[in-house]
Amino acid sequence: MSNIPDPNQQAADAWSTWLLKHRHGGDAAYQRVVAEDVQRIGKRVLDGAQLQPGMTLVDVGAGDGLIAFGAIERIGPSLHVIFTDLSAPLLHHAAGLADQRGVRQQCTFIPGSAEELAGIDTATADVVTCRAVLAYVADKRSALHEFHRVLKPGGRLSLAEPIFQDQAFEAASLGKLIAAQPAHPDIAFLRLMHRWKAAQFPATEAEIWNNPLVNYSERDMVQFLREIGYVKIHLELHIDVRPSLITTWDAFLGTALHPWAPTGAAILAQQFSAAERQLFEQAMRPVLESGRLNATDIIAYLTAEKAGTP
Repeated sequence: MSNIPDPNQQAADAWSTWLLKHRHGGDAAYQRVVAEDVQRIGKRVLDGAQLQPGMTLVDVGAGDGLIAFGAIERIGPSLHVIFTDLSAPLLHHAAGLADQRGVRQQCTFIPGSAEELAGIDTATADVVTCRAVLAYVADKRSALHEFHRVLKPGGRLSLAEPIFQDQAFEAASLGKLIAAQPAHPDIAFLRLMHRWKAAQFPATEAEIWNNPLVNYSERDMVQFLREIGYVKIHLELHIDVRPSLITTWDAFLGTALHPWAPTGAAILAQQFSAAERQLFEQAMRPVLESGRLNATDIIAYLTAEKAGTP
């Protein structure tokens, strides 16, 4: 069953372009690394979902079906999965994968935003899942209200969200350092690094508090759930500081950190002069390719239930 608009009328959008291209930059080796990493996250979301045979799962922002198809693999043909996504191209992509996997009969595809799950009746879902969705939603309370609405009494929510706030504060702090120490010996490179970061995240406090990507923390998410009336709320915050998964310069330039960010190549082309690009590469490339560049991933895993008896 499908309510997806005609694919011929749907151009590629930021979500499908990022997920299918800019997340891995067309680098096959890095694409495999990314796939392994997101599979790990998806498994944790499914562990939190506590799915059982015969249930109905609503996967919000289903994307390429990571959570939804993982759920079908775990539970089998008795599970009904509703794929929802703002991106019609991604819903078509997921529908094609469902056909390839031979599971289309147990899947429903409904376009729409997280804040308005039109087409999904109240109290019809046993479980709602999402991964890296609410970070891009301006009104997170409305989305969580919608999840609560479609859940049955006793139904369960399981989600994983990246927390980007620290990265934005780091960009803002770097800007303050540059302003306060204009004679710093590394000022030329620091200016380039600030420009690089500011292209990916809000880089002033005013911008931070007005941008839904970074104007909340994991504790805000818990408070939203409490306000709406969820019960049995559990948060696990995972902070991993590790060598960057990107180890080649081509992958570094070809990828974007998130759907709202430009690729590295676009940042350099649009915001750096030729001399600045050379300086930036001379400083960054050896560190990256030697494996000495660290990256910090912050992910909030949240589970909760709708009050009542199933």
